[in-house]
Amino acid sequence: MGDRVLVTYGGYELEHPECGGALAGAGLELDVHPRAGDRAPAELLDLLGDAVAAVADADPFDASVLGAAPRLRIVARTGVGLDAVDLEAATAAGVLVTITPGTNHEAVADHALALMLAVLRRLLPEHRRVAAGGWRDFSSPLGQLHGRTVGVIGFGAIGRAVGRRVAGFGAELLVHDPWAADVPTVGLEELLARSDVVSLHLPLSEATAHVIDAAALARMKPGAVVVNTARGGLVDQAALLEALRAGRLGGAGLDVHEIEPPGRSALAELDGVVLTPHVAGISDASNLAMSRMATASVLGALRGEAVGEVANPEVLERGPWRRPR
Repeated sequence: MGDRVLVTYGGYELEHPECGGALAGAGLELDVHPRAGDRAPAELLDLLGDAVAAVADADPFDASVLGAAPRLRIVARTGVGLDAVDLEAATAAGVLVTITPGTNHEAVADHALALMLAVLRRLLPEHRRVAAGGWRDFSSPLGQLHGRTVGVIGFGAIGRAVGRRVAGFGAELLVHDPWAADVPTVGLEELLARSDVVSLHLPLSEATAHVIDAAALARMKPGAVVVNTARGGLVDQAALLEALRAGRLGGAGLDVHEIEPPGRSALAELDGVVLTPHVAGISDASNLAMSRMATASVLGALRGEAVGEVANPEVLERGPWRRPR
Protein backbone atom coordinates (compact mmCIF):
# COMPACT_ATOMS: atom_id res chain seq x y z
CA MET A 1 0.00 0.00 0.00
CA GLY A 2 1.31 3.48 -0.87
CA ASP A 3 1.73 6.58 1.26
CA ARG A 4 -1.50 7.76 2.84
CA VAL A 5 -3.40 10.98 2.13
CA LEU A 6 -6.01 12.00 4.69
CA VAL A 7 -9.11 13.55 3.08
CA THR A 8 -11.42 15.44 5.45
CA TYR A 9 -13.25 17.60 2.90
CA GLY A 10 -16.55 15.83 2.26
CA GLY A 11 -16.97 17.32 -1.20
CA TYR A 12 -13.66 16.00 -2.54
CA GLU A 13 -14.10 14.37 -5.96
CA LEU A 14 -12.83 10.91 -5.09
CA GLU A 15 -13.68 9.30 -8.42
CA HIS A 16 -12.65 12.09 -10.78
CA PRO A 17 -9.54 11.20 -12.83
CA GLU A 18 -7.95 14.59 -12.09
CA CYS A 19 -8.64 14.37 -8.35
CA GLY A 20 -8.96 11.14 -6.38
CA GLY A 21 -8.06 9.19 -9.49
CA ALA A 22 -4.84 11.16 -9.91
CA LEU A 23 -3.79 10.52 -6.30
CA ALA A 24 -4.52 6.80 -6.63
CA GLY A 25 -2.68 6.74 -9.94
CA ALA A 26 0.37 8.16 -8.17
CA GLY A 27 0.32 5.19 -5.80
CA LEU A 28 -1.24 7.05 -2.88
CA GLU A 29 -3.82 5.59 -0.51
CA LEU A 30 -6.82 7.83 0.18
CA ASP A 31 -8.09 7.68 3.76
CA VAL A 32 -11.42 9.52 3.79
CA HIS A 33 -12.89 10.94 7.01
CA PRO A 34 -15.25 13.82 6.10
CA ARG A 35 -15.50 16.57 8.70
CA ALA A 36 -19.12 16.65 9.87
CA GLY A 37 -18.55 19.19 12.65
CA ASP A 38 -15.97 20.71 14.95
CA ARG A 39 -13.09 18.35 15.78
CA ALA A 40 -10.66 18.43 18.66
CA PRO A 41 -6.95 18.47 17.75
CA ALA A 42 -6.48 15.06 19.39
CA GLU A 43 -9.18 13.58 17.18
CA LEU A 44 -7.56 15.03 14.07
CA LEU A 45 -4.15 13.71 15.13
CA ASP A 46 -5.57 10.20 15.52
CA LEU A 47 -6.88 10.40 11.95
CA LEU A 48 -3.70 11.95 10.60
CA GLY A 49 -1.26 9.34 11.91
CA ASP A 50 1.50 8.75 9.37
CA ALA A 51 -0.23 10.54 6.47
CA VAL A 52 2.08 12.46 4.13
CA ALA A 53 -0.63 14.88 2.99
CA ALA A 54 -4.07 16.14 3.94
CA VAL A 55 -6.84 17.46 1.72
CA ALA A 56 -8.47 19.37 4.50
CA ASP A 57 -11.68 21.01 5.54
CA ALA A 58 -11.61 23.45 8.50
CA ASP A 59 -9.83 20.97 10.77
CA PRO A 60 -7.67 22.22 13.69
CA PHE A 61 -4.12 21.93 12.40
CA ASP A 62 -2.58 23.54 15.46
CA ALA A 63 0.94 23.23 16.88
CA SER A 64 0.09 20.04 18.79
CA VAL A 65 -1.06 18.32 15.60
CA LEU A 66 1.63 19.64 13.27
CA GLY A 67 4.41 18.87 15.72
CA ALA A 68 3.29 15.26 16.13
CA ALA A 69 2.95 14.38 12.42
CA PRO A 70 6.56 13.93 11.25
CA ARG A 71 5.66 12.54 7.82
CA LEU A 72 3.19 15.28 6.93
CA ARG A 73 4.42 17.42 4.04
CA ILE A 74 1.35 19.41 2.99
CA VAL A 75 -2.05 20.56 4.21
CA ALA A 76 -4.03 21.34 1.07
CA ARG A 77 -6.91 23.39 2.44
CA THR A 78 -10.06 23.45 0.31
CA GLY A 79 -11.35 27.02 0.29
CA VAL A 80 -9.42 30.01 1.58
CA GLY A 81 -10.14 30.06 5.32
CA LEU A 82 -7.04 29.58 7.45
CA ASP A 83 -8.34 30.36 10.92
CA ALA A 84 -8.03 26.67 11.84
CA VAL A 85 -4.41 26.35 10.66
CA ASP A 86 -1.45 27.58 12.71
CA LEU A 87 0.73 28.85 9.87
CA GLU A 88 3.66 29.63 12.16
CA ALA A 89 3.64 26.08 13.53
CA ALA A 90 3.28 24.66 10.02
CA THR A 91 6.30 26.62 8.84
CA ALA A 92 8.34 25.52 11.87
CA ALA A 93 7.41 21.90 11.14
CA GLY A 94 8.26 22.25 7.45
CA VAL A 95 4.66 21.62 6.38
CA LEU A 96 3.44 23.43 3.29
CA VAL A 97 -0.06 24.92 3.49
CA THR A 98 -2.01 25.72 0.34
CA ILE A 99 -5.46 27.14 -0.34
CA THR A 100 -7.80 27.16 -3.35
CA PRO A 101 -8.63 30.80 -4.12
CA GLY A 102 -10.98 31.66 -6.96
CA THR A 103 -12.82 28.34 -6.77
CA ASN A 104 -15.92 28.94 -4.64
CA HIS A 105 -16.48 32.69 -4.23
CA GLU A 106 -19.30 32.77 -6.79
CA ALA A 107 -21.09 29.92 -4.99
CA VAL A 108 -20.76 31.74 -1.64
CA ALA A 109 -22.09 34.94 -3.20
CA ASP A 110 -25.06 33.07 -4.67
CA HIS A 111 -25.81 31.64 -1.24
CA ALA A 112 -25.52 35.00 0.51
CA LEU A 113 -27.99 36.47 -1.98
CA ALA A 114 -30.30 33.48 -1.52
CA LEU A 115 -30.30 34.02 2.25
CA MET A 116 -31.06 37.72 1.83
CA LEU A 117 -34.01 36.98 -0.43
CA ALA A 118 -35.27 34.08 1.67
CA VAL A 119 -35.37 36.26 4.79
CA LEU A 120 -36.78 39.37 3.13
CA ARG A 121 -39.42 37.43 1.19
CA ARG A 122 -40.21 35.20 4.22
CA LEU A 123 -39.87 32.07 2.10
CA LEU A 124 -39.78 29.57 4.96
CA PRO A 125 -42.90 30.77 6.84
CA GLU A 126 -44.78 31.24 3.56
CA HIS A 127 -43.85 27.69 2.51
CA ARG A 128 -45.04 26.36 5.85
CA ARG A 129 -48.30 28.31 5.49
CA VAL A 130 -49.11 26.75 2.12
CA ALA A 131 -47.92 23.28 3.19
CA ALA A 132 -50.37 23.47 6.12
CA GLY A 133 -53.26 24.28 3.77
CA GLY A 134 -53.26 28.03 4.34
CA TRP A 135 -52.98 30.94 1.95
CA ARG A 136 -51.99 34.60 1.89
CA ASP A 137 -51.91 36.64 5.08
CA PHE A 138 -51.46 40.38 4.59
CA SER A 139 -50.73 40.95 8.26
CA SER A 140 -47.11 39.87 7.63
CA PRO A 141 -45.91 42.00 4.70
CA LEU A 142 -43.01 40.77 2.62
CA GLY A 143 -39.83 42.76 2.07
CA GLN A 144 -37.84 43.27 -1.10
CA LEU A 145 -34.20 43.77 -2.02
CA HIS A 146 -34.78 46.40 -4.72
CA GLY A 147 -34.40 49.88 -3.33
CA ARG A 148 -32.83 48.69 -0.08
CA THR A 149 -29.32 49.33 1.22
CA VAL A 150 -26.97 46.38 1.57
CA GLY A 151 -23.85 46.76 3.68
CA VAL A 152 -20.98 44.41 2.86
CA ILE A 153 -18.33 44.00 5.54
CA GLY A 154 -15.21 42.66 3.88
CA PHE A 155 -14.71 43.36 0.18
CA GLY A 156 -12.50 40.56 -1.07
CA ALA A 157 -13.49 38.22 -3.88
CA ILE A 158 -16.68 37.08 -2.17
CA GLY A 159 -17.74 40.53 -1.00
CA ARG A 160 -17.23 41.91 -4.50
CA ALA A 161 -19.26 39.07 -6.02
CA VAL A 162 -22.07 39.86 -3.57
CA GLY A 163 -21.79 43.53 -4.49
CA ARG A 164 -22.27 42.74 -8.18
CA ARG A 165 -25.36 40.73 -7.41
CA VAL A 166 -27.11 43.23 -5.16
CA ALA A 167 -26.37 46.01 -7.65
CA GLY A 168 -28.27 43.98 -10.24
CA PHE A 169 -31.29 44.05 -7.94
CA GLY A 170 -31.24 47.83 -7.77
CA ALA A 171 -30.00 47.97 -4.20
CA GLU A 172 -27.59 50.56 -2.84
CA LEU A 173 -24.24 49.08 -1.82
CA LEU A 174 -22.20 50.20 1.20
CA VAL A 175 -18.73 48.75 1.79
CA HIS A 176 -16.63 48.59 4.93
CA ASP A 177 -13.11 47.30 4.35
CA PRO A 178 -9.99 49.24 5.41
CA TRP A 179 -7.95 47.46 2.70
CA ALA A 180 -10.28 48.15 -0.24
CA ALA A 181 -8.56 51.20 -1.71
CA ASP A 182 -10.24 51.00 -5.12
CA VAL A 183 -13.87 51.52 -4.00
CA PRO A 184 -15.67 54.06 -1.83
CA THR A 185 -15.96 52.76 1.73
CA VAL A 186 -17.66 53.85 4.94
CA GLY A 187 -16.92 53.30 8.60
CA LEU A 188 -18.43 50.31 10.33
CA GLU A 189 -20.77 52.37 12.49
CA GLU A 190 -22.13 54.22 9.46
CA LEU A 191 -22.65 50.98 7.57
CA LEU A 192 -24.54 49.44 10.47
CA ALA A 193 -26.73 52.51 10.90
CA ARG A 194 -27.66 52.81 7.20
CA SER A 195 -27.97 49.21 5.99
CA ASP A 196 -31.18 47.24 5.63
CA VAL A 197 -29.10 44.09 5.12
CA VAL A 198 -25.62 43.51 6.59
CA SER A 199 -23.62 40.73 4.90
CA LEU A 200 -20.37 39.45 6.43
CA HIS A 201 -17.39 38.40 4.32
CA LEU A 202 -14.43 38.51 6.72
CA PRO A 203 -11.86 35.98 7.89
CA LEU A 204 -12.10 35.04 11.56
CA SER A 205 -9.32 36.39 13.75
CA GLU A 206 -8.88 37.95 17.17
CA ALA A 207 -9.63 41.31 15.59
CA THR A 208 -12.85 40.19 13.85
CA ALA A 209 -14.31 37.79 16.44
CA HIS A 210 -17.82 39.00 17.41
CA VAL A 211 -17.55 42.00 15.12
CA ILE A 212 -21.33 41.78 15.26
CA ASP A 213 -21.93 41.88 19.01
CA ALA A 214 -24.69 43.36 21.15
CA ALA A 215 -23.35 46.90 20.64
CA ALA A 216 -23.16 46.48 16.87
CA LEU A 217 -26.67 45.03 16.73
CA ALA A 218 -27.97 47.99 18.73
CA ARG A 219 -26.54 50.35 16.08
CA MET A 220 -28.39 48.64 13.25
CA LYS A 221 -31.60 49.96 11.74
CA PRO A 222 -34.83 48.59 13.22
CA GLY A 223 -35.92 45.68 11.06
CA ALA A 224 -32.47 45.11 9.51
CA VAL A 225 -31.26 41.67 8.46
CA VAL A 226 -27.93 39.98 9.26
CA VAL A 227 -26.44 37.51 6.76
CA ASN A 228 -23.33 35.48 7.59
CA THR A 229 -21.71 33.11 5.10
CA ALA A 230 -18.15 33.64 6.38
CA ARG A 231 -17.36 32.30 9.88
CA GLY A 232 -19.72 31.68 12.78
CA GLY A 233 -17.45 33.40 15.28
CA LEU A 234 -17.98 36.76 13.59
CA VAL A 235 -21.43 37.00 15.20
CA ASP A 236 -22.34 36.82 18.87
CA GLN A 237 -25.26 34.49 18.32
CA ALA A 238 -26.62 34.88 21.85
CA ALA A 239 -26.83 38.65 21.30
CA LEU A 240 -28.36 38.07 17.87
CA LEU A 241 -31.03 35.80 19.34
CA GLU A 242 -31.88 38.43 21.96
CA ALA A 243 -32.16 41.18 19.32
CA LEU A 244 -34.42 39.01 17.15
CA ARG A 245 -36.66 37.99 20.02
CA ALA A 246 -36.97 41.64 21.05
CA GLY A 247 -38.14 42.53 17.55
CA ARG A 248 -35.30 44.98 16.94
CA LEU A 249 -34.11 43.08 13.86
CA GLY A 250 -36.08 41.81 10.91
CA GLY A 251 -34.30 38.51 10.55
CA ALA A 252 -31.08 36.65 9.92
CA GLY A 253 -29.65 34.24 7.38
CA LEU A 254 -26.81 32.12 8.77
CA ASP A 255 -24.81 29.50 6.91
CA VAL A 256 -22.10 29.38 9.59
CA HIS A 257 -22.47 28.97 13.33
CA GLU A 258 -20.39 29.53 16.46
CA ILE A 259 -20.57 25.78 17.16
CA GLU A 260 -20.87 23.42 14.21
CA PRO A 261 -23.14 21.59 13.98
CA PRO A 262 -25.25 23.82 16.24
CA GLY A 263 -27.72 21.15 17.33
CA ARG A 264 -31.24 22.32 18.08
CA SER A 265 -30.79 26.07 17.81
CA ALA A 266 -33.24 28.47 19.40
CA LEU A 267 -32.72 30.65 16.34
CA ALA A 268 -34.51 28.03 14.22
CA GLU A 269 -37.74 28.68 16.14
CA LEU A 270 -38.00 32.23 14.77
CA ASP A 271 -39.90 32.92 11.54
CA GLY A 272 -37.40 35.54 10.39
CA VAL A 273 -34.41 33.19 10.47
CA VAL A 274 -33.01 30.90 7.77
CA LEU A 275 -30.25 28.48 8.78
CA THR A 276 -28.12 26.35 6.46
CA PRO A 277 -25.32 23.87 7.35
CA HIS A 278 -22.12 25.63 6.18
CA VAL A 279 -22.77 24.86 2.52
CA ALA A 280 -22.40 28.30 0.93
CA GLY A 281 -19.16 27.43 -0.83
CA ILE A 282 -20.40 24.07 -2.09
CA SER A 283 -21.63 23.55 -5.63
CA ASP A 284 -20.94 21.07 -8.39
CA ALA A 285 -18.57 23.53 -10.04
CA SER A 286 -16.78 24.67 -6.88
CA ASN A 287 -16.29 21.13 -5.54
CA LEU A 288 -14.54 20.07 -8.73
CA ALA A 289 -12.44 23.24 -8.90
CA MET A 290 -11.34 22.97 -5.26
CA SER A 291 -10.62 19.25 -5.61
CA ARG A 292 -8.52 19.77 -8.72
CA MET A 293 -6.47 22.56 -7.17
CA ALA A 294 -5.91 20.71 -3.90
CA THR A 295 -4.90 17.56 -5.78
CA ALA A 296 -2.36 19.45 -7.87
CA SER A 297 -0.90 20.97 -4.69
CA VAL A 298 -0.55 17.58 -3.01
CA LEU A 299 1.10 15.94 -6.01
CA GLY A 300 3.44 18.89 -6.41
CA ALA A 301 4.43 18.92 -2.74
CA LEU A 302 5.23 15.22 -2.77
CA ARG A 303 7.57 15.92 -5.70
CA GLY A 304 9.19 18.73 -3.70
CA GLU A 305 7.49 21.46 -5.75
CA ALA A 306 5.17 24.27 -4.71
CA VAL A 307 2.03 24.09 -6.85
CA GLY A 308 -0.94 26.40 -6.37
CA GLU A 309 -1.50 29.15 -3.80
CA VAL A 310 0.96 28.74 -0.91
CA ALA A 311 -0.16 30.31 2.37
CA ASN A 312 3.23 30.01 4.12
CA PRO A 313 5.90 30.66 1.47
CA GLU A 314 8.55 30.89 4.21
CA VAL A 315 8.55 27.11 4.41
CA LEU A 316 9.90 26.91 0.86
CA GLU A 317 13.25 28.22 2.09
CA ARG A 318 13.55 25.45 4.65
CA GLY A 319 15.67 22.49 3.70
CA PRO A 320 13.53 19.88 5.51
CA TRP A 321 10.61 20.54 3.17
CA ARG A 322 12.72 19.93 0.10
CA ARG A 323 14.52 16.82 1.35
CA PRO A 324 13.27 13.52 -0.12
CA ARG A 325 11.04 11.52 2.19
